[in-house]
Order: sequence, then structure tokens, then C-alpha cells
Amino acid sequence: MRSALRIRMHAPLERVFALAADVERWPEWLPHYRYVRRLPDPTGERRFAMGARRGPIPVRWEAIQRPCPPDGVIEFEHTGGVTRGMHVAWRLSQGDDGVDVTIEHQLTLHWPVIGELVASWVIGPQFVEAIARRTLRRIKQLSEDGLGVWADEVGV
Repeated sequence: MRSALRIRMHAPLERVFALAADVERWPEWLPHYRYVRRLPDPTGERRFAMGARRGPIPVRWEAIQRPCPPDGVIEFEHTGGVTRGMHVAWRLSQGDDGVDVTIEHQLTLHWPVIGELVASWVIGPQFVEAIARRTLRRIKQLSEDGLGVWADEVGV
């Protein structure tokens, strides 16, 4: 399953990046997120347990986050949950009249016979893309409303 969701945000790139990278604050800012908890990692990576809702259905996963501000990229590698092995990349680029934000997802389920069908027809569109779409819309709203003025100081 591969997908790419795109949106333009009329806010400074640094503000958008700060909001997108500060996942520990997402439950405060994104109503569909139930929790994000920092997990210990022996290698020092930014590892999180994350939980959101798709409508009434709770979903959870674990992921390693790798923010790279100079490149405008935030990568996630899912390490637990049904989406284990999924690679996610937020890509931010400055345009003439705003910031173009793309979230790319790549997931291969290694389930015999039905893995690709389940990933492409159920997990991808009904859960991954639905949650990511809500996340993008809310980050857009927050960044354009100026929330990131203080989020810029987070120092991710």
C-alpha cells in the first residue's frame, strides 16, 4: 500500500514543521489522537506509543520518529501494531504562497494470501489515510491560526 496526501498551508515552514514534529503535544492539538507517550530506546531514538481514533474505533501503534529540519522531512518507522513496518514521511517545501506538505505512507503486510488486499483496501484508506487526512487538516488550521508562534520554540 502506497499513498500520498497533500495540502498547502499558508504559514511559515518553521511553524508547520514544529507542529508536525512535536508529536507529544498532538493529543492536546488533535482531537482524534488519544495519547502519545515517549518510550525508552536503548539507541537514543525518538520512540513513541501512539493512539488515535478512526471514528469510534481506537487504533494504536509504536513508531520511531526521525525529524530532519534542514531537509523539511519528518520520518516515522512503525515498530509495533498492525502497521508494523510502515514507513511514513512528512515532506515540507516552501512554495510561492505557502508550504506544500505531503505525507507519504508505504506499508507491506506480510500476511499470506490477503496481506496486500487488507493493506490496500482496508488499513490504508479506512485507517491510515483517514487519520492522516484529519491530522493534516488540523495542523493546517493550527499553523495558519498562529499556534506555531510558540510551538516554534519547542526545539524538536
